[in-house]
Amino acid sequence: MYLTLLPQSSEPELKTNSKKQNMEVENLLKRYEKGERDFAGVDLQGADLSGVTLIDVNLSGANLMGANLSRAFLTKSNLSDAYLNWANLSYVKFSEGTFTDADLTKATICGAFLVKSNLEKAKLSGANLTGTNLRNTNLQRVNLCGANLTDANLRNANLRRANLNWANLAGAKLSGADLEGAFLNGVNLSKAFLNGVELDGVDLNGVDLSQAKLSAVNLQNANLIAANFQQAKLRGGSLVGANLAGCDLRAALLIKANLNWTNLTQADFTGADLSEAHLVGAKIEGADFTDVKLPEDTRRYLSLIATGITVWSKKETKETLIIK
Repeated sequence: MYLTLLPQSSEPELKTNSKKQNMEVENLLKRYEKGERDFAGVDLQGADLSGVTLIDVNLSGANLMGANLSRAFLTKSNLSDAYLNWANLSYVKFSEGTFTDADLTKATICGAFLVKSNLEKAKLSGANLTGTNLRNTNLQRVNLCGANLTDANLRNANLRRANLNWANLAGAKLSGADLEGAFLNGVNLSKAFLNGVELDGVDLNGVDLSQAKLSAVNLQNANLIAANFQQAKLRGGSLVGANLAGCDLRAALLIKANLNWTNLTQADFTGADLSEAHLVGAKIEGADFTDVKLPEDTRRYLSLIATGITVWSKKETKETLIIK
């Protein structure tokens, strides 16, 4: 007779771990109620801390990987160097808190309130920050590569040298944000609010800025080759010396925009509004101005310098400037 040895179930172990975590959470909350605030280095991996109140506590270096902190109140708390990979921080209240050097890779932080917090050098690659309020937050040198920041509030945020490569910032509010030295390769900025933002010399090659709000934006000397500005609002924007070769500017609003000395080779302005726009020295070879709103003197000037054939309609640029 042979006995088959079946593998032991891991369920008892899981129950033991869950019970242990619950005990640790209860112990921490009791200590907090007694006035203790220093919980540096605590191990609460996978623990359920949803809805807890831990205001002004020190959780630096804590292990909170996979923990549930949804709807928790952590105002003014310190989670620097903490491990929060895959943690659930949705709708957490964390204003004026510290996340410096914390690891929040692939964490869920949607709808969170992180106003005036410090996240310098935090790791947030692949994190979900949909609808998160990051107004006036320090995000210097933060890694947001591939993160979802759809509809996030980043007004007046410090994003200097932040890694935003392949991040989704569709509908994000970035007015007043500091993006100096930020990495923006492949970023999605469709419908984003960038009014008045300084983007002098920025590299936005091929980036989606369709329907974005860019009034009074500074894009001087920027690399905007093949960028999508379809239906974008660039009223009063400065694009002096920028490279817009191959850009899609169909139905874009460029009233009073400064396009002096820009490279507009093969750009498509079909249906755009260039009322009171400045185009002195612009290179327009192969550009398409079909149905564009232009002052008559500007139209005559462009007709004199127009050369080339458009990519889309295969018409001469000069022909697209004729009003029919």
